[in-house]
Amino acid sequence: MFAPEAFAVTAAICSALSSMFLSELKGRVPLLQLARWQMLATFVMTGSVSLAIGGWHTIGPREFWLLAGSSFAGISIASTTYFATIYSVGPRITALLFSLTSPFALALGYLVLGETISRWQALGVALVLAGIVLAIGMPRRFLKRGDLAPAMPVVTPSTVPVSTAPGPPLTGRLGPGVVLGVITALGQAIGTLLARPAMAAGVEPFSAMALRSGLAVILFVALGATPFGRGKREAVQFGTVGLAVLSAFVRTSLGMSCLMAALRTGNVGIISTLSSMTPVLILPMVWLRSGHRPTTAAWAGALLAILGTALISLGRV
Repeated sequence: MFAPEAFAVTAAICSALSSMFLSELKGRVPLLQLARWQMLATFVMTGSVSLAIGGWHTIGPREFWLLAGSSFAGISIASTTYFATIYSVGPRITALLFSLTSPFALALGYLVLGETISRWQALGVALVLAGIVLAIGMPRRFLKRGDLAPAMPVVTPSTVPVSTAPGPPLTGRLGPGVVLGVITALGQAIGTLLARPAMAAGVEPFSAMALRSGLAVILFVALGATPFGRGKREAVQFGTVGLAVLSAFVRTSLGMSCLMAALRTGNVGIISTLSSMTPVLILPMVWLRSGHRPTTAAWAGALLAILGTALISLGRV
């Protein structure tokens, strides 16, 4: 009876775990190189499934161009800024900022598609924004200076850190990370908006993801041939590549499979809400990894963001 809900929560856990894996790659893999590895792994995984079930025939010319636009906004741009946000402010704040996808999608649906916004959905937008402000703004304002010191990495000339704490200190560098997170959510919302007509036309989900990730691979490879995309290349290590591929598998292949299974028989609004629980589920993971307990404001803000997402999602049903 509760199988769809369990699948939805599992999808949220997969998203949280993937973010934690990615945070371990900071300082070890350049941003664009990580994007290339992730998209290539995603393309191989989803493309294999699509070939196995024969889903490519569901993509027509119109659907191709819609998914191409979705790929550029939702993957090429949003995925790159998503990785950059994790590198900048860590997985906890990244997951929280990603909650803005629902309000952005709601606003774009209203402005572009003429969809209506109910009072409950408007309240949901307000709760998401309040949760983000509470979880990000309050600790910076009220934490004592000494509370931030233990989280600062110690770097000496003779040591090079290969990993950073999943929850970086809330310092003045938080601003660029927040901007990157907002761009991620906006790009994801635009990508979803463009993909919606294609999916409504009957495109098979794994085939859609394979096409989107495949086009992103082409773009990232092309960027690698430019001065902007070359950058500094790090020596490829098996463990580093394995962690990047594992992150792609957990988030895209396993997480997407669970989400599709949940949507097959579950209530769309409830499934959307449960699958957006990442901001809360990631908090104990950060606690275990860093040894620093998240603040009360972090828990309260994450819960408010999820409640707001629930109102937005359930308002569509």
